Amino acid sequence: MMIDILNRLVDDIEQHLGDEVDVDGLAASMGTTGYHLRRMFSSLPGMPVSEYVRRRRMTVAAADVTGDEGLLTIAVRYGYGSVEAFGRAFRAVHGVSHGDVRRDGGPLRSQPHIRFRLTVEGNNPMDARITERPAFRLIGQAARVPLIYEGVNPHIQQHIAALPSSAHERLKELSSSEPAGLLQVSADVDPDAVEGSELTYLHGVAVDAADPVPAELDVIDVEAGAWVVFRTSGPYPEALQESYAASATEWFPSNPWRLRPGPSIVAVLERAADFSTATCELWFPIERA
Repeated sequence: MMIDILNRLVDDIEQHLGDEVDVDGLAASMGTTGYHLRRMFSSLPGMPVSEYVRRRRMTVAAADVTGDEGLLTIAVRYGYGSVEAFGRAFRAVHGVSHGDVRRDGGPLRSQPHIRFRLTVEGNNPMDARITERPAFRLIGQAARVPLIYEGVNPHIQQHIAALPSSAHERLKELSSSEPAGLLQVSADVDPDAVEGSELTYLHGVAVDAADPVPAELDVIDVEAGAWVVFRTSGPYPEALQESYAASATEWFPSNPWRLRPGPSIVAVLERAADFSTATCELWFPIERA
């Protein structure tokens, strides 16, 4: 079960705070992939594995800093090659320098040891279906934007607003494959899904792999495989973002599937004129766990 694998990862981090964390190796030994493990970890506690490791290192290191041991010795113990690099990480977590803590004893910010537990409620069934798709292409207008978890992403808004209305109509005419209609595509997402990290956002449509593509449009080639499709309806984008979170906390821990590399796709099926509410489909590429 994914919950057990996540807890095993947390235990390994705790036992090797001064070493590089081999997420891919642990995932392989537990029958899953590093890609899926990183995505599930970042979705549940709301931080990537790398950030959790840094916070735990600096939480434990704070006790050493308050003593008399040399700072370089402490830095090396926690995987840093210099006092300066250790100091930057220390300040980023605690908000003060290691010198301040050595002199005054604080203030300190502690990162507790995470434990994952599955809470079964069963009162909010998810509307999901599995579909097999041949290889296809996503074509449209792409831009690099930062990842934002809550609310409307203003960078995506600006990208779409800059397109003339004729561009939207032309894309609709080119659509020839599922998912149908105008699509919101997120690709090249950091597996750790760090908020603020860059991803490729494409405003476009799906076409068959053999279809000709106008030279001025951006293209994302999508491999054949299985997809899980979640249907959401309600306030936009809140209902959609809640479905993203629920896929990690409810659906994936309860089903024999895991994420595989590839873009996530949002198809807007119906929407209010002011886009305050919408019915959407959220597509994730998956494989058997």
